[in-house]
Amino acid sequence: MVKIKIGNEDIHVHILDLSKPRDVYKFGKSFSESGSLNVLVNNAGCMVNTREINEDGLEANFATNTLGTHILTRTLIPALERTEKPRVVIVSSGGMLVQTLNLDDFNFEKLKPFDGTMAYAQNKRQQIVMAEEYAKQYPKVHFATMHPGWADTPAVKSSMPDFYEKVKSKLRTPEQGADTAIWLAICDKALEHPSGEFFQDRKPVAKHLPLAWTKSSKEEQETLMKRLDELMEKFKP
Repeated sequence: MVKIKIGNEDIHVHILDLSKPRDVYKFGKSFSESGSLNVLVNNAGCMVNTREINEDGLEANFATNTLGTHILTRTLIPALERTEKPRVVIVSSGGMLVQTLNLDDFNFEKLKPFDGTMAYAQNKRQQIVMAEEYAKQYPKVHFATMHPGWADTPAVKSSMPDFYEKVKSKLRTPEQGADTAIWLAICDKALEHPSGEFFQDRKPVAKHLPLAWTKSSKEEQETLMKRLDELMEKFKP
């Protein structure tokens, strides 16, 4: 756990489960109606290695990483647009480089055998597309996605134990992993880059590997947003 002393006692904690779309919608709407927001960092996420369907009929990884992020971001836009230089940072992953956008299997019914790592990577690809589309839709807000690098965190250790054992001596510290997200959130220099870029180590980096067939069309990206919005409306309280 990273501990930072900031000298500010005016701190309020709101506990929210991003896998529960109705709760996310209710929170975001309530927050936006009561105040303003300078920065949203979408860092909450999961990598569930067994296919789990929640009470809303959603696969756990998709519900948390993609739909939860989408609903929270959409509902907090009014609060963000009330401030100067508002920002949204989405903590994605370099794992998305192995995935192309898949619009036909949000719940991973066709992913057999189920692979939590690939489900997570697909969610992270979806986040990259979401940020690009948000940047077009909300020009007053600066959007960025980022890869923290592989850091020595409890989530990596529990979700990918074999990977962790092989590379644990080479992993970054949590502080190193958080550096670019913090930079994107507070540094004016970050705003010099176009909205919707993907960052690693404070620099914009490619969203696709060389010669990889992972790019999606304008129509596919718009379809993703349309379907996420339809789901969002379904879970509107």
